[in-house]
Amino acid sequence: MAKMIPGESLNISYLSPYLKALGSNYSNGANFAISGSMTLPRDVAFALHIQVQQFFYFRDRSLELIDQGLPGPIDAEGFRNAIYMIDIGQNDVNALLSYLPYDQVVAKFPPILAEIQDAIQTLYGNGSRNFWIHGTGALGCLPQKLSIPRKNDSDLDPNGCLKTYNRAAVAFNAALGSLCDQLSAQMKDATIVYTDLFPIKYDLVANHTKYGFDQPLMTCCGYGGPPYNYNISISCQSKSATVCDDGSKYVSWDGVHLTEAANAVVAAGILGSEYSRPKIKFDQFCKV
Repeated sequence: MAKMIPGESLNISYLSPYLKALGSNYSNGANFAISGSMTLPRDVAFALHIQVQQFFYFRDRSLELIDQGLPGPIDAEGFRNAIYMIDIGQNDVNALLSYLPYDQVVAKFPPILAEIQDAIQTLYGNGSRNFWIHGTGALGCLPQKLSIPRKNDSDLDPNGCLKTYNRAAVAFNAALGSLCDQLSAQMKDATIVYTDLFPIKYDLVANHTKYGFDQPLMTCCGYGGPPYNYNISISCQSKSATVCDDGSKYVSWDGVHLTEAANAVVAAGILGSEYSRPKIKFDQFCKV
């Protein structure tokens, strides 16, 4: 999922990528992400490739307005100095794991990574120079995956997460990190920061009490009760779903997405430098 953040802004907002949103000047960025988006197939609605094309529409319309002497949200310098954040691949890996064994899933990583590489190189070729790339999280700790019927618990790790899903996430992140290193070597005038989200998100479960969470593997909004409160046929949006009294005690909101409290922990990890390569903090990145 792609997002453009002006270099002078850290107050990130989720905004419509088009110039039709009333009252928005896009000074806090533009978010092109949408739930369920993937890298492949590349030409379906909201795939990464399409999101990049949406960005170019947004950029071209902005510059067109400025060329006409009208107020535009972002000028050429703003686009050049912006941070381009890409966080995608989780849905691709999840989909593969739903019907293929681990080895075959890993063998299908190259086309996914090629789409991310193409997105970065396309943006770079059009003047973008600052990139922040996220790896995926602990897929094996998602209540959505844990609720899938299994013969036994042999694939569960000591924290109750599925080892196969997490192995795939770690392998994907290693490959994505290597890709970022490769692109950094090629694009010497660009800054490409890779952040590994797996240890950040796994720690929410492994050390949940440290963050004040009581329920690391059960959804706040869902159906079915313990241990996961997730039913694929009755989503959080269903009238039959229930919502917990205190979301700050839960890691998972709906079985896939984190609660606001959990996201705050993840955001702190992203904004720091411990899990990033190179170790550039987000505020320093804005001054690059």
